[in-house]
Amino acid sequence: MRIYQAGSSIQRFEVVHRRVWMQHPVTVVSDDGHTLAVRLDPGSRFTFPAHPFGPHPWSVHSAWGSTVVLQLHRAGDHYGVWKFFDPAGTFLHWYVNFEAPIVRGAEGFETDDHGLDLIVHPDGRREWKDVADLHWQRVTGRIDEATVGLVLAAAADVTGQLDSSSPWWAAWNGWTP
Repeated sequence: MRIYQAGSSIQRFEVVHRRVWMQHPVTVVSDDGHTLAVRLDPGSRFTFPAHPFGPHPWSVHSAWGSTVVLQLHRAGDHYGVWKFFDPAGTFLHWYVNFEAPIVRGAEGFETDDHGLDLIVHPDGRREWKDVADLHWQRVTGRIDEATVGLVLAAAADVTGQLDSSSPWWAAWNGWTP
């Protein structure tokens, strides 16, 4: 298994049907082989290769915006957990991005966003986002029915962790940029 060195720059690849649809650099914060923590910084440049699904939804942007984001990826999970900070470094919210489990490679890691998201506000309030995208991705052939089931199971797992006040990513509550 490839372990990435803290402080190194690697690529995050969004791969759909074995073809890169988007890529951008991130900085490794920590990697123990089980949990990969990377930092997405303002100005991180996006690259959008031509793809059979057409333009990537973010292709109207050339780079990441003004927030700093800590992205946590645990081996085998069908989601990543992102911690958002404003430009001054103030915590904004947690963001659960339902996506394919990461696949490590020489240049970085691959995943694929499955459209469903959950924002967890500092007060604990939850806000589901892009619920219809899961259906849209199934209908358009980006994901299959089995993947929909995996995403829904992951959503149930995350909800259970939040309901029991014991999400694994709470270990990162004190992390700041």
